[in-house]
Amino acid sequence: MNIKVLEMSCCSGGKLQAITEETIKELGINVNIEIIGDMQKMMALGVMRTPALIIDDEVVLQGRIPKKEEIKRLLQK
Repeated sequence: MNIKVLEMSCCSGGKLQAITEETIKELGINVNIEIIGDMQKMMALGVMRTPALIIDDEVVLQGRIPKKEEIKRLLQK
C-alpha cells in the first residue's frame, strides 16, 4: 500500500501526518508513506485543498483533518 500525505505545515501543523502515522502503527500494517508539502506537486496530483490523503493513487480525503477512526476505515478497505 502506498500512502501520500499532502499538507502544508504552516496550515495544519502536520496533524494529518501524525494521525496517519499513529493509525498505521496501531494497525500494524506495512505501507510506504510519502509526505508532500510542495504546492506544485500537490496540484500535479489533482489536489486543490489540503490537507489531503492519497491511498494507492486515489485521493480519498481533502480539505479537512479526519478522526482516527475514519483513517482506519480508509486503510482497511
